[in-house]
Amino acid sequence: MAQFSPKPEWLKVRAPGGDTYHHLKETFRKLDLHTVCEEARCPNVGECWREGTATVMLLGDVCTRGCRFCAVTTGDPRGAVDVREPEHVARAIARLSLQYVVMTMVNRDDLLDGGAEHVARTVSRLHGLRPDLLIETLVGDFQGHMSAVDMVVDAGPDVFAHNVEVVRRITRVIRDVRSSYDQSLAVLRRAKERQRRLAADAAEAGAPAPRRLTKSSIMVGIGETDDEVLEALRDLREAGVDIVTIGQYLRPSSKHAPVQRFVEPETFAAFERAALEMGFLYAASAPLVRSSYKAAEVFVRSLMDRGGEALPAGASPGGAPAVEALLEERLAVARREAARLTAELDPDEPRPPGAPATASSSPARLVPAASLVRR
Repeated sequence: MAQFSPKPEWLKVRAPGGDTYHHLKETFRKLDLHTVCEEARCPNVGECWREGTATVMLLGDVCTRGCRFCAVTTGDPRGAVDVREPEHVARAIARLSLQYVVMTMVNRDDLLDGGAEHVARTVSRLHGLRPDLLIETLVGDFQGHMSAVDMVVDAGPDVFAHNVEVVRRITRVIRDVRSSYDQSLAVLRRAKERQRRLAADAAEAGAPAPRRLTKSSIMVGIGETDDEVLEALRDLREAGVDIVTIGQYLRPSSKHAPVQRFVEPETFAAFERAALEMGFLYAASAPLVRSSYKAAEVFVRSLMDRGGEALPAGASPGGAPAVEALLEERLAVARREAARLTAELDPDEPRPPGAPATASSSPARLVPAASLVRR
């Protein structure tokens, strides 16, 4: 393809907007939260935010790896970690009218555990503040250290996600040399095994075990063949992956790997059919799909299609009205819980009638880091 070939019509979308979009954007800035949705200029940001889904990045914005498809800054953070981030992010997200949050991270090979404990603490704290909120962790491979994978899974994210990114043959060319196709499969396989072990332990103890899923994503149009995509899907399914997303690679800049082809919508539809035939609970495959594409809807559909979650009264299993009804119901709960947490976490905010107002009833507020430094 020519370097400046125009994008086909199916890759063009309307600019995001609307009251919900602008409200969330303003709130993210006030809470000092940075979303991958904005920084990566995701074309689906308007759709996802309207459904109450957002993707937040942890552990800074400098990645220790340099993949040829990714626009994140590469460098050496030298072990720098904001130890207040898990508490800050958890409190900030808990106050938002979100029903599903994706917490992603840069690769942190400079840390002994790759940042796993940091992610796990954030998940645990957020679960404590907002039990209704669905949480997905989109993490790196932790250099293949399975104890780090276990640490994240044990924190209880509803979805453990790790992306293989591309097919086996071009992994060495497109991903950082420290990344590996087989290592990624091993991470996903371990996560599923750990989820099953935790579910078995809960059942043995007579406790209810919530459904935990694994998820991965493949980019196409970056030099693979259709047969190699199908091979990658089979590998992911063999590793126990429940949900897969497939989307068109778009070049972030002239320094990154070029687009080799624009895959047509009909081919994406064929990939989706093949994935479902292989046994994936759900597959989202389309030109504009990204790894966190409409994650709330993908999660709900993956459970509803297999009878894994109760439906609202009068809704039919698997149908679009059922999905929309459940998403709206969850979003209403999210708004209510966000309002409650805002009243509890911020004493300066107006309290709803009947809300406790004593100092002992509210968690201590976070203080600015600058105030902890002796001058």
